[in-house]
Amino acid sequence: MKKTYLTNNQIQAYVQSIIRDMYAQNWRPDYVVGLTRGGLIPAVMISQYLGVPMHTLNVSLRDSVGGPESNLWMAEEAFGYVPEDNRGESDTKVDPAYRKKILIVDDINDTGATLDWIKQDWPSGCLPTHSAWDSVWNKTTKFAVLVNNDVSGFKNVDFVGAHINKHENPCWVVFPWEHWWEE
Repeated sequence: MKKTYLTNNQIQAYVQSIIRDMYAQNWRPDYVVGLTRGGLIPAVMISQYLGVPMHTLNVSLRDSVGGPESNLWMAEEAFGYVPEDNRGESDTKVDPAYRKKILIVDDINDTGATLDWIKQDWPSGCLPTHSAWDSVWNKTTKFAVLVNNDVSGFKNVDFVGAHINKHENPCWVVFPWEHWWEE
């Protein structure tokens, strides 16, 4: 398979494009989540630029030992789950005031399996059938990738640095952090 090598300058341009699109949509996260391993560097760049915290989430389906990590506390914040201690006399389990805006960042949306796993996993630990989940995905929780494979099974990426179509042009995208020692 043909390899497409990206440069650090291209990565910076893709991150800038993502940030410009966020500003154009008047959307700013409360924090950024970098998916290990490929999403960490762009997540740090976005986090530093916006001046918001960054967290990590290990959902590397290909390279992970022991399976992906849930981090359902992020799901609760995305959902607006009200902890029992804060409910007072009310039995309200969901309050939009508790909802955090979260940007989930990865290097590539290749097949869509990683991002789809998150979208399936997060509701599983936090009132999975509740209608409030309709207000989470692509509204308060958004996805950003440096490179989006337009024929991926996951069609809900909000911010994209660059597009490819692996059906028309089969290639393996190589990011600078995957081969820096060879340069």
